[in-house]
Amino acid sequence: QSQLRFIRLEPIMADVITKDLVIVGGGPAGLSAAIYAKRALLDTVVLEKQAVGGQVITTTEVENYPGMPNTDGFTITDTLQKQATDLGAEIVMANVLSIVKDPETNLFVLETSEGTYHAKAVIVSGGANPRHAGFTNEEKFTGKGVSYCATCDGMFYRGKQVFVIGGGNTAVEESQFLARFADKVTLIVRKDHLRANATAIKQFEENPKTEIRYLTSITAVDGNDLLTSITFRNNQTGEEHTETFDEGSFGVFVLVGRVPSTELLTDLVDLDEQGYVLADERMATKTPGLFTAGDLNKKPLRQIITAAADGAIAATSVASYLGQPVEG
Repeated sequence: QSQLRFIRLEPIMADVITKDLVIVGGGPAGLSAAIYAKRALLDTVVLEKQAVGGQVITTTEVENYPGMPNTDGFTITDTLQKQATDLGAEIVMANVLSIVKDPETNLFVLETSEGTYHAKAVIVSGGANPRHAGFTNEEKFTGKGVSYCATCDGMFYRGKQVFVIGGGNTAVEESQFLARFADKVTLIVRKDHLRANATAIKQFEENPKTEIRYLTSITAVDGNDLLTSITFRNNQTGEEHTETFDEGSFGVFVLVGRVPSTELLTDLVDLDEQGYVLADERMATKTPGLFTAGDLNKKPLRQIITAAADGAIAATSVASYLGQPVEG
């Protein structure tokens, strides 16, 4: 496994470093952007605060990334990382603390845990984190029976039972998707009603493989290597009961929304009502020279492949913004 994920790739800086492009976030979107930026001959650095590859490196099974069947998140992003660095992209482990644009120099100023960067353009690809439900052992069994993406993991529950937490459009629509694979899909709704649109609700209710438990919450899961039990609470009475299953015969999907990583972008971008960035088709924001890519953008599908595509578009847009020729 690559050691680049866990060690500093560049020395601590004493002075300000100026780049053509700074990419904030080293996931699939950021690494893809770095590949395209280097092919456009841009002096580029990727700043990643935790682990190169982002959240996807913890995904143990990936079956829908074109050209790489039956792989995993680490392999995909490790390959992207090697391709970017082989082309000359720098990757620095640093936490970006702030991003501002200097109106006098027209440069972006990025204060980081490792010093200050100036950049002619910036791509922010910080992603979006799934909102957790907060039940006991949720983190312990993430990837081992607890999931946050029906599109990513639905096929692994073929012939099994699935419980979905959520009552909005995403939960209802993705429950319908899960019903293609699972024998039974039970929607767990903490209130006495759904918040989804009427059409989605009607389709869900007409599906013979789906059911709803209203006024119910999941308070705990447990198991060995995989899940074996799940505890429910009646939100009216407060009573709890635990149901047990054969190990690995069921899963829990937490579909209660995502939290986009836009804390660095205050006043620099427009956001929708859920907090996602409203970038245009070129990944450009309202601030000239600032582009966003990946799951923090408002988009219909959040997958590894769409993040990588966003990064490619953003870097190509940066090259055009800086007047550089774009190599295909």
